[in-house]
Order: sequence, then structure tokens, then C-alpha cells
Amino acid sequence: MRSAEESTDQSAQRLPAEVWVLVVASFVIAIGFGILAPALPSYAASFDVGVTAASIVISAFAFMRLAFAPVSGKLVTRFGERPIYLIGILIVALSTGACAFADSYWQLLLFRALGGTGSTMFTVSAVALLVRLSPPHLRGRASGLWGTGFLLGNVIGPIFGGVLVSISLKLPFLGYAAALVLAAFVAWLFLRRSTLAAPVKNDNGPVLTVREALKHRAYVASLASSFANGWAVFGVRVSLIPLFVSAVLLQQPSMAGWAMTVFAVGNAAMLLLAGWLADRQGRKPLVLIGLVISAIGTIWVGFTTSVPMFLASCLVAGLGAGLLNPPQNAAVADVIGNRGRGGPVLAGFQMAADVGAIIGPLAAGAIAETISYQAAFAVTGLLSLLAALVWLAAPETLPSKVEQAEEKAAESNRGVAVAAECGCLDEGPEVPLGARVAGKPRQPEA
Repeated sequence: MRSAEESTDQSAQRLPAEVWVLVVASFVIAIGFGILAPALPSYAASFDVGVTAASIVISAFAFMRLAFAPVSGKLVTRFGERPIYLIGILIVALSTGACAFADSYWQLLLFRALGGTGSTMFTVSAVALLVRLSPPHLRGRASGLWGTGFLLGNVIGPIFGGVLVSISLKLPFLGYAAALVLAAFVAWLFLRRSTLAAPVKNDNGPVLTVREALKHRAYVASLASSFANGWAVFGVRVSLIPLFVSAVLLQQPSMAGWAMTVFAVGNAAMLLLAGWLADRQGRKPLVLIGLVISAIGTIWVGFTTSVPMFLASCLVAGLGAGLLNPPQNAAVADVIGNRGRGGPVLAGFQMAADVGAIIGPLAAGAIAETISYQAAFAVTGLLSLLAALVWLAAPETLPSKVEQAEEKAAESNRGVAVAAECGCLDEGPEVPLGARVAGKPRQPEA
């Protein structure tokens, strides 16, 4: 009897196989994105346009992600996560492949902008699937795994991208398109027969609106930290670090690449640990620590005068970002809950980061130009500290054991596990599923 209970407890600590499918798909997608990154500015400039016009091609993708995010959230709520996820990936694949055959700058701009719509579709739907598939007490680990897969892909991708660029500026676009098609095929193959990932029919569960979510202080705090993180990581770090390296440290542009790598190493080192700790110690403590460390590292960057100190500050900032993301994402998932449908809520969370990534480089760039780089990085770090103050007033969202038991009971009453094959990834390459708990398969054995 005890051995059976121990087996059940061990299975309860394992993520469903479908989560691992999403992790693998995110890794493949990120490799493709990394392949494209070194080529896009040069390819845009090859159409005999200036630096500003070439930059607009990059901004158009981010702008369309932001503009289409609310629509993506509604599509996920209406049609379910799985179909929107696959369609979104294929839209980006087709638009990216079309970029390789663009005859003019305006065609390139149009195709790249269309890709932004697909990008936000598969991002919102992937996070929504993670929310629905992950047990409440494993949401932090699921978020950490998904983020790690994406980060590692972004580190590996540019290696292949540099090789392809040396052959042709068009090859990275075709390589990214191929990687996206592969990711869509993998996701379709393993999720097509999964009842866990399938849209819930006759779902009478509550639809959490953005207005209702804004009544949760944890969601408001998550928006604040998402905005600050988008401003610092996806905006200022990409735009100001290369300029800081050249203007202040008087180093070659390649040093900016090393800085990005060091930041990524720190980030990757913390993601899995942060997810594990968030599921045990709570979301709020990890978010607060991550925001403070990120702020310290970011402010420190602006005051460095030597390469070793500069790289050390980038490492600290990366550690902070790695500590922040899994618990922050898990907190949003806790607000929505397994039984809720919160596509628009997830879209709003993503939009906060996108707005920060768009405004951050403009505002921080203006500060650096009119005042100093120290002031620009100080303002960026201050935003993380302000987000930490918002989090101080937020409640802890980690579900208690009682809440977890009630949620499992509610799912059982709604007939989540209605058949012996519920949650099975059948009809495809064999996947070891192991024991089942509440109708959910455990992850494959390593």
C-alpha cells in the first residue's frame, strides 16, 4: 500500500508529457530565430535603404506583436490553444520564407510585419497551454523549462546563422522557416491525439477577463514587472549595450556579443532553480529577489569602466532576470487557474513586456544622448525597483495543498478523466508515459 502511495506521489511531481513537447518546440523555434538574428539588419540594408528604414523592419515585427496580442488572446479563448499555436507557427514560417524572395524593401516590410501576428499567436497559445496542462504546484518548473528551451535555442541559433550569412543573406530566412515547420510538425505529431491538449468541448468554465484580472494585485504586479523586464532585457540591453561598449569602454563591437552571452549564461543558470524554488517557497519571494538583483546589475552596468567589471555586471543582471521570469509567469498562471480561460489576460501580460521593449530603447536612448549612459541604465534599474515595490503589496499566489486538492476534485467532477486513454499521446512515435495521476501522464523518463 505504501509503495503504491509513494509511486503516486512521485508521479504527482512529474510534468505531463505534453509540456515536454512544448519545451522541445520552443527550443527548435528559438534556434530558428537565432539563425535569423544576424542576417535581418544586413538583409534589409541590401535594398539600398538607410539605417532608419532597416530598423523599421525590425520594429514592424514588434509593433505587430503588440497590436495583434488582444486578437490572439480572443482567438485562443474561442478556438482553443492547440490550433492557434500551430497556425501561428505556420504563419511565421510562411512570412519568413517569403522574406527570402522579397523583390523590394516594401515587400520585406510587409512579410516581416505579418510574421509578428503569427508570433503573438503561438506565444500566447503556448503559455495558455502551459497554464492548463501544468499542475498548480509545478507551474514554476514548467515555466522554467520552457524558458530554458527558448534561451538555449537563442544561444545556439546565431552560430548556425553566422555560417549561413557567410553563404547568402537569404539562407537564414529559409533556415528559420524550415525550423518553424519542423517545430509545427513535432507539436502536431505529439499533440494531435492528446485529450489533455485538445480544446475542451462544452466548456462552461469561467472566462477571466482583463478587467477582472486587474482586480488581482498579483496580476497588476506581474504587469509592472513584465514591463520593467521588457524595458531592460528586450529593449535597453539590446539597443544600448553595443553603443555603451563602443562609446564608453572603447571596445570592439564583438564585446557586445560577449556581454549578451554572459547575460544569457546567468539567465540560464537560474531558470530551472527559480522554477523549482517558486513551486516550493512561493512566487513572490523569488520575484522580489529577481527584481532587486536585476536592478543592481543593470545600474552597475552604467558605472563600469573596465571589461571585467562590465561582464560581471552583465552576469548579475542575467542572474536576476533568470530568477524573475519563472515565478512571475507562474503567478499569472495562478491568477487564471487550470479551470479558467484567460487568453486575453495572457495577451495583456505579454503586451506589457512588448510595450517596455518598444518604449525602453527610445526613452533610455534619449536619456543617454542628453544626459549620460549612467543615467539611462540607472533609470532602467529604477523601474525594476519600482516594480518590486508594487509586488510588496501583492499577495502570494502559490496554491496551498488544500487548494490543490480542491482543484483536482473539481476537475474530476467536470469529467476531465473520462476515458482510460485520457491524456495519452497515442498514434505516433512511442512516448513513455508511465503512471497517471488525475488523468495526467507523467513526463518521459530520461
